[in-house]
Amino acid sequence: SRPREAACDPQLVPHPERHDRRGELLFGVPKKGRLHEKIVGMLKGAGLEYKREARLDIAHCRDLPVSLVFLPAADIATYVGEGDVDMGITGEDIIAESEVDVIELMRLGMGKCRLSVQAPAGSTQDPRQLAGKRVVTSFPVLTKKYFAGLETGAETKVKCISGSVEASCGLGLADGIVDLVETGTTMRAAGLEEVSVIMHTETVLIANPHSHHKELIELLRKRISGFITASRYMMVTYNVPRHLLHVARQITPGKKSPSIQPLEDEAWVAVSALVEKSKAATIMDSLEAAGATDILLSAIHSSRMGD
Repeated sequence: SRPREAACDPQLVPHPERHDRRGELLFGVPKKGRLHEKIVGMLKGAGLEYKREARLDIAHCRDLPVSLVFLPAADIATYVGEGDVDMGITGEDIIAESEVDVIELMRLGMGKCRLSVQAPAGSTQDPRQLAGKRVVTSFPVLTKKYFAGLETGAETKVKCISGSVEASCGLGLADGIVDLVETGTTMRAAGLEEVSVIMHTETVLIANPHSHHKELIELLRKRISGFITASRYMMVTYNVPRHLLHVARQITPGKKSPSIQPLEDEAWVAVSALVEKSKAATIMDSLEAAGATDILLSAIHSSRMGD
């Protein structure tokens, strides 16, 4: 499971640092955690250039009226929902736990995991066996909702802690837990097993539905989407005999369609197409076997796909 930077009482969390650039869009970004470096790299790849001063949790972008506010990941959904920041990056699990009204702009393809009920291995086959018992979690809202639908008698005793949830059963503090699972390594190391899945979750880009910066939010969404596409795809270009074009097109259909240009030699055409980075080497092998020549593979730094 991955740690959650949670304050079990969000009302105790201070507001983002106030500053005098009131016309700027405020963008909430996780200040630490395992995805912090990936998210920062994604924002820079999307053209958000900034300099963050030491020990400051706000940074102003150079070329856009945007300020990045570095916040605990567990608080970003609340800040966006309440309008303290205009947009942010957080997990679908945090949004559901925070019970706020936000717009999910896009999934970012990172931080994929599941929120699940876990118990000591061999002790529990059905989550209803834990209803009415002691359950420890960093997600009290979702946990109480889930077990409320399973209870037939006593109310489940849900206790909220912000870290090391998986140790609770071993310490005798809980009969079961609700926590995030990615690979299951931490869960199994703690002698636990998954009983049921409450929800699947990943990192998403969100916005406040009442923000006054809708055009800028859409611009940032397109930039981030373009960078994500560029990170997943490469551009392959090659020459192929015209009579073999139908074979080559099946190998490289492109994201929408390949670009095909005639050459001076009318018997040949030049083709350009997007290919998934993970399949690029295999595709080059297939193109060569199909009769293509001059096969080149190029990295893409960013893109705009018209979505």
